[in-house]
Amino acid sequence: MIRFATEDDAEALVNIYNYYITDTVITFEELPVTAEAFAGRIRHILEDGYPYLVAEEDGEILGYAYASQFRARVAYRFTTETTVYLKHGVTGKGLGTALYSALLEELKKRKFHVALGGITVPNAASQALHEKLGFKKIAHFSECGFKFNQWLDVGFWELKLE
Repeated sequence: MIRFATEDDAEALVNIYNYYITDTVITFEELPVTAEAFAGRIRHILEDGYPYLVAEEDGEILGYAYASQFRARVAYRFTTETTVYLKHGVTGKGLGTALYSALLEELKKRKFHVALGGITVPNAASQALHEKLGFKKIAHFSECGFKFNQWLDVGFWELKLE
């Protein structure tokens, strides 16, 4: 089941996210986040009018996806940056595709024009997910992040929603 997230989901979502902080370079955050801080992040996204979705199975949250502001200038108001995370170990079962597809449909309903996905590269699974959903790679930034004693590249994938 895919549904809209609430601040009450923060504990489950931060448990998913903190794995990516402590064990991967997928996010550039380096310190685990508290559930309270994560609830504030959810609140901020929702207050800004962006969708925040969770995927649940048998009462357990297995992933989440949301959109957020790309840049602050008003001319960017129809462009959004998208994010999707799945609980470690549940990838490869179509959940990411279902969750991300639901997010993109919600963005279309809200009249967004462009969705952008930023990915630490290489990340074959995320790159394949974006491309499966029609995103095209439009940018590559070399060595713009530094985590776990290594320089990291970032790519951006774009999807026109209209």
